[in-house]
Amino acid sequence: MPATRIWLKNPLAIFTGNALDARGGLVLQDGLIVEILGLGQQPASPCQEVFDAREHVLLPGLINTHHHFYQTLTRAWAPVVNQPLFPWLKTLYPVWARLTPEKLALATKVALAELLLSGCTTAADHHYLFPDGLENAIDVQVEAVRELGMRAMLTRGSMSLGEKDGGLPPQQTVQEGQVILDDSQRLIQQYHERGAGAQIQIALAPCSPFSVTPQIMAASAEMAEALDVRLHTHLAETLDEEDFCLQRFGLRTVDYLDSVGWLGPRTWLAHGIHFNPDEIARLGQAGTGICHCPSSNMRLASGICPSIELTDAGAPLGLGVDGSASNDASNMILEARQALYIQRLRYGAEKITPERVLGWATRGSASLLGRTDIGELAVGKQADLALFKLDELRFSGSHDPVSALLLCGADRADRVMIGGKWRVLDGQVDGLDLKGLIADHSQAARQLIANT
Repeated sequence: MPATRIWLKNPLAIFTGNALDARGGLVLQDGLIVEILGLGQQPASPCQEVFDAREHVLLPGLINTHHHFYQTLTRAWAPVVNQPLFPWLKTLYPVWARLTPEKLALATKVALAELLLSGCTTAADHHYLFPDGLENAIDVQVEAVRELGMRAMLTRGSMSLGEKDGGLPPQQTVQEGQVILDDSQRLIQQYHERGAGAQIQIALAPCSPFSVTPQIMAASAEMAEALDVRLHTHLAETLDEEDFCLQRFGLRTVDYLDSVGWLGPRTWLAHGIHFNPDEIARLGQAGTGICHCPSSNMRLASGICPSIELTDAGAPLGLGVDGSASNDASNMILEARQALYIQRLRYGAEKITPERVLGWATRGSASLLGRTDIGELAVGKQADLALFKLDELRFSGSHDPVSALLLCGADRADRVMIGGKWRVLDGQVDGLDLKGLIADHSQAARQLIANT
């Protein structure tokens, strides 16, 4: 029996992430885009299903390249509402150290569902907490990703430099280097999928210069090279971090990155705010990617990512929502809106267009994860799509549909497709008991904070 052909017909507007004319819509088959139709064009052969998209703005599925799923349990917690990064972390570390597999499963499911509802189809998570009893944290996350049918780059994070050795995290949150490396190798061998259409991928992600040793950074880079996986860490997020690197290593952040073998195209960095012109040039020459996290950077008053200088230098740039304790949301379409506005403060309105920012959230983010099969609408790409309606009060009177998504504040997709399968229908995650999930997750959040 031939595979079903689906025509998403004549969308209200469409952003392809490239120069293709797709105003006539897309034809999908076997989870892939098989035809791009210009205005007035018809499919080359009959389609068994036709979806009339006249009320929908159609985008490639949004791609989130930095998150901490577990942090959905500590959103808007009063003691850290007004703190910058270092004291924020030191206040929260002891709370996070009480994380359990059950709480992580709920937190991950909430983060993924929230992302999915915002039009996100692929998410990278940076999980670096493995207290006693939570050694299989990444395995817990794999189950949640599979349940919701999303794609994910799950990074095996780590912290190996505790307070007693001059690091920031408390001792109960750090692991020995060999434990980290052994588990990293296990996860890659057990879960990492390669090639087009991969659902689960694994990357190696020592947390930050102030929470891991140079030895684990270097060993992770060697393993990533040997096993052909990607590398991820936080870098140049705050001036405190820059001072820490200068005092402890005698090096600025990019020099430190280079010294441990991380300056290359396998690496993508979260935040990337405090670089000088020489460092930006080196990052671009190396092809090292940057994930811009605007909401978190504003919330913690960390600074503004120099996006245009980075991309002009050749560094790939994508977007991330960051953890839900420094953004307090897991919403990719709203993150794109924040990126538009904060970057306009730095570069002006003419340079930072809605299309440019949506490009960061799609094709740019895909490049950070080393993927060429997602992030744009073209023949042969995965059928990962986000469809938004403009029928709410906030959109009334808007004229340019693509711009309206960001300027009028779209926050929820009407439909989301991943690999040719609808995962969100009429603004609801298919098959998910959302009320039950919220009740269980809220209870877990209260328990985690209790007795703090």
